[in-house]
Amino acid sequence: MPKFFVKPANIFEKEIIIDDENVNHMKNVLRLQTGDEIIINDRQGHDYKCIISAIESSKIIACINSVVDSSSEPSTEVTLFQSLIKGEKMEWVIQKAVEIGVTRIVPLCTTRCVVKLDSPKKMASKIERWNKIAESAAKQSGRGIVPEVIAPMNFKEALAFAASNELFTIIPYEKEHEKGIRQVLQNTSSTNFGLYIGPEGGFTEEEIEEAIRNHVHSVSLGNRILRSETASLVTLTNIMYEMGEMG
Repeated sequence: MPKFFVKPANIFEKEIIIDDENVNHMKNVLRLQTGDEIIINDRQGHDYKCIISAIESSKIIACINSVVDSSSEPSTEVTLFQSLIKGEKMEWVIQKAVEIGVTRIVPLCTTRCVVKLDSPKKMASKIERWNKIAESAAKQSGRGIVPEVIAPMNFKEALAFAASNELFTIIPYEKEHEKGIRQVLQNTSSTNFGLYIGPEGGFTEEEIEEAIRNHVHSVSLGNRILRSETASLVTLTNIMYEMGEMG
């Protein structure tokens, strides 16, 4: 059954109004008709089972049959602090991280980032595109929320963000040889994590030292050096697996 996301303001007692870019997709790509069943999500973890009651030029109206809590959302929350990496790689990480179950993505500007921050206007456009990729991935994977890609932060800001949100934080580091993800997770009861991933050139020694001073746990991903985009998804998947979120 097709699934779509709308803003909570578009949901009323007995009906839901769809009046965004989903209208074109529903009408001209999926060719949905009145009487068809769909699922609409409020971006807050609730799925509404609906039947399309009207299709107009700029909006679609669906009658609500029932509402349930989305069963696809993990109880484990992970904020991914992903260092800025080149072009399509960043988009690929966002897409796959949403499919795996990430809660939030924070673009991270670190010392060795090859990609530099654009002008505010260009960055706003880029964030908008990244959020569209996140929404598309959330639809495809049946998520109960749309993970948000928020404004970029520098490393100090990201450390402060994690501390203020009481995240249990992890940073993969190639010089860490004593503990992996499993050992670190065995020492916490938290279900709210922060994950720091370095850029193409990795974190500097100073950044790692600063992270450890701020109670970030360094972990090993094995004896091989992984690309930034690979490290993101490997670590995220390992966290989800160890927390029992992968079946």
